[in-house]
Amino acid sequence: MSIFKSYRGLYFATFLMLLGTGLLSTYLALHVAERASSVWVGALMTSFYLGLVGGGKKGHRLIARVGHIRAYAAAAGIVCAAAIIHGLTDNLWLWLVLRMLVGVGMMCMYMVVESWLNEQSTSENRGKVFSGYMMASYLGMVVGQLMLASLPELGIELLLLVALCFSLCLVPVALTRRIHPEPLTPASLSPRYFYQQVPMAMFTTLLAGAVVGAFYGLAPLYASRIGMDTRDVGLFMAACVAAGFLVQMPLGRLSDTFERPKLIRLLSVLLLLVAAPLAVETVWPHWVFFVGGAATCAFVFSLYPLAVAFANDNIEPEKRVSLAAVLLAVFGAGASMGPLLVGSLMRGMGPNMLFVFFCVSAGLIALRVRPQLKTPETEVPEEPVEHLAMPDGLASSPLVVALDPRIEEEQVQEHMVEIPLEDGPDLAAETEEQHY
Repeated sequence: MSIFKSYRGLYFATFLMLLGTGLLSTYLALHVAERASSVWVGALMTSFYLGLVGGGKKGHRLIARVGHIRAYAAAAGIVCAAAIIHGLTDNLWLWLVLRMLVGVGMMCMYMVVESWLNEQSTSENRGKVFSGYMMASYLGMVVGQLMLASLPELGIELLLLVALCFSLCLVPVALTRRIHPEPLTPASLSPRYFYQQVPMAMFTTLLAGAVVGAFYGLAPLYASRIGMDTRDVGLFMAACVAAGFLVQMPLGRLSDTFERPKLIRLLSVLLLLVAAPLAVETVWPHWVFFVGGAATCAFVFSLYPLAVAFANDNIEPEKRVSLAAVLLAVFGAGASMGPLLVGSLMRGMGPNMLFVFFCVSAGLIALRVRPQLKTPETEVPEEPVEHLAMPDGLASSPLVVALDPRIEEEQVQEHMVEIPLEDGPDLAAETEEQHY
């Protein structure tokens, strides 16, 4: 309870951010589906993920120039304005630009929140702080879908709710009197080195990103095309995201008990089997879609945390900060490709192509991750790193590694360099410590 009390402002801001962006993504998918093909639906989600991936550098420059509060306020203002502009025009090309701007703004906001959480946490409570952050993220995504279910019409009211969320998430950050943390720059990337060291984990991360991106972008369209109304679509999405959250605790226990390559392969096979009925048939009772979708997402949202833990097992502690940044970039690359690819397939071959893609991706992971191969990557480490429950890869920024309790604080400070704020007003004048 003390952790929640100390960080309730940042957790509340995170909750509102994820509520707003989840609601906006589902609204746009359903709205575009009424007047354009599934390719456009996938393209909009791809544009959003490209904004997230490319927003890291923009965010660092903005924070270094004006400080955390001003950067957060500017990013939230841009996202809020972009949400409202969606209601003023139906130009899909402009919507692509708006989705990318939302992605850039969201990444900047993630960076500010995670910088503050890192600054105020200690080596003893980083795990609990990270867990609270994860719970706020998942809860926001679930509640966003439930809000969609409570409003049966796809009217401008939903966009106003999104704008309201991003307006209110400014309040706890704007009113803080905490000292400004120094902005951190993410560790340098070495994709080739890590691909050589942990190719199976990298491959799993790439396909996990593609599957998660396709789910968020096209699951609302899938539900709509098989006959669900707006209320049922919201409930379907909420059930799927909630299943992904609830599976994290038992997954952690399994991951710390069994060999991770074998577990990844097993869960991939189970994902293929669970998704197969919805891949081959679109005429089922509604409860089958809900149960099948939730079970599928329980496995879908297991792949990335397992891949991260698997990769960390085989990388030296001093390189784990760089590894986290590379894995996020690889996940983002997959998440950018998945929606556009699946959207194209759904246009020509039907809505079940979403679950066909899940099955194919799961099959490829099961074929690629082969524990029986005797390689350094598949050797069982004497002391495996602790499994950590986490939100999907791009519900955070590269700075979230600073909160990862599996990585020593000294390694974070050594590999993530602090960048002094540029000359300007005294942004750290208020230094009094207080709770949010």
